[in-house]
Amino acid sequence: MDTMNEKRTGLTRRGFIGLGALAAAGSVVGLAGCSPAGDGNLAADAAPSDTAGATTDWLGAEPEAGDIASTEETDFLIIGAGTAGMCAAGTAADLGLDFILCEKNDSVQETREYLGAVNSMYAEQAGYKVDKAKLLNELTRYASGKCDQEVIKVWIDESAEMIEWFAPMMEAAGKPTVFDMPPEHPTGGTDYYLPYLQHVYLTPYTPPMRNDILAEHIEQLGHEIRYKHELVKLLHEGGKVTGAVFKTPDGNVQINAKDTLLATGGYPANPSMMRALQPAALQCCTASSYAPNNDGYGLKAGLWAGGIKDADPAPMIFDRGAVEPGVDCGYVGEGEKAMLPGTIFQENIGSQPFMKVNREGKRFVNESTPYDFMCFAASYQPGGVWCQVFDGNASEDILRFSTVGCSAFANQMMAAGMPIDEFCAVALEQGVMAKADTLEELAEKMQLPKEEFLAQVERYNEMFDNQEDTEFGKEAYRLSALRTPPFYGCWFGGSLLTTLDGLRINKDCQVLSKDGGVIEGFYAAGDVSGSFFSGNYPEYIVGCASGRSSTQGRHVARYLAGDLA
Repeated sequence: MDTMNEKRTGLTRRGFIGLGALAAAGSVVGLAGCSPAGDGNLAADAAPSDTAGATTDWLGAEPEAGDIASTEETDFLIIGAGTAGMCAAGTAADLGLDFILCEKNDSVQETREYLGAVNSMYAEQAGYKVDKAKLLNELTRYASGKCDQEVIKVWIDESAEMIEWFAPMMEAAGKPTVFDMPPEHPTGGTDYYLPYLQHVYLTPYTPPMRNDILAEHIEQLGHEIRYKHELVKLLHEGGKVTGAVFKTPDGNVQINAKDTLLATGGYPANPSMMRALQPAALQCCTASSYAPNNDGYGLKAGLWAGGIKDADPAPMIFDRGAVEPGVDCGYVGEGEKAMLPGTIFQENIGSQPFMKVNREGKRFVNESTPYDFMCFAASYQPGGVWCQVFDGNASEDILRFSTVGCSAFANQMMAAGMPIDEFCAVALEQGVMAKADTLEELAEKMQLPKEEFLAQVERYNEMFDNQEDTEFGKEAYRLSALRTPPFYGCWFGGSLLTTLDGLRINKDCQVLSKDGGVIEGFYAAGDVSGSFFSGNYPEYIVGCASGRSSTQGRHVARYLAGDLA
């Protein structure tokens, strides 16, 4: 492969090892949707009115503890065995803290096998260095300033140490860490800052995964994870949290603690909360890729205990919610049984910057933008959906597009020789994606107005020939022609992964009350915490969400152990 092609596709040996070894398929079948009042609460005030079709009573009243079957004592109580909670517990085990880790399910929760870390030893070995100040201000720009820069700086300053702490454990399990360094290029027709942050583990999504390895590490150090401990309420009085009550198979258990960390995730699986707090997300989502247990109960418990929630929503949405023609965004069904209609929770090719049109057959946006920007733009179109169209040269186009983040799985699969039909096999087999010999036939299958659609294709082909997007300013190298059969089409909306607006915290992850003061003994990390994101997920800051959660969990344990400088 020549040097020029390496620069454009990112297919250096290092890059191919970093993502090519992931062997990720493009289509993944998932569940269609769900099943997975106190002082200081501003969240209800921020909820939309009933005229928006949303319920405003999602918080409800704090439950009573009920009869207590047994009581225990600990210095440090961790609630939630997900990304943040497991990092907190693993660190606490290393540092000799007295702690108890409780998880409502019967196993540790799934983790991403890639995460963002700033200026790690792996980046240094690759000769790359992030401009920390520019990164801080880029994240602040994404959030429109609705964030706490001190909270963001904890991830920026401590994430390298976090991933280097993981490295020996992961390597011992046969999963060495690889620094993903794609080619540098302009993106989205604007001057986005694209720092290289993503670290991946080879052979991901094959056991053992990161939390499995941490669970073994914790147990080897003499600690256990308390499974099937479902949070009932936090114990709080006088501006202080002193533990929690859990529902267990053996009755209610009260655990008194000097310090309590809430690490219970977001609320994407709670229709009432989503309707009240995330109406814009529901207007552009057709599918779900969230963990069904992320029902927001931990966030509600934090509010009952006196915490305050970020006022504005921050959903994490991927532009991959493939659906059949005619399907609109939003819930199907009522109440807590409502679900999003898509049956393919992430169709990876949806993130490629191919031509996308609305139900009128017209382009409406620059297709080369962060995942959720595409989704939000579509919410202004009929049904909140768009149709993505590509042709028989798709593999070559994808390599030239050279996207970043998890959409780059498509690049790597094309480089490995995977046929486009195999990459999109599930969508094609289900009939969600259509394949046609002519554009006229494709328009018919996609229920697009033929005349308007064909006129749009002609304009798009002309822009490709001239290497200039005169409609929306997409980069020239991310244009593609629609001339070579077969032709493919698929309707998309967003796929909802999680929510990122949670309890407001300070730099040490201490939960804040309505007056801005610290609630003694109370911490939050990961998606149940806020103060970091607002309005969107900054997709070009690759891996920042998983990296943030991991770093925060480790930070809390180190803070309580006096291990921070």
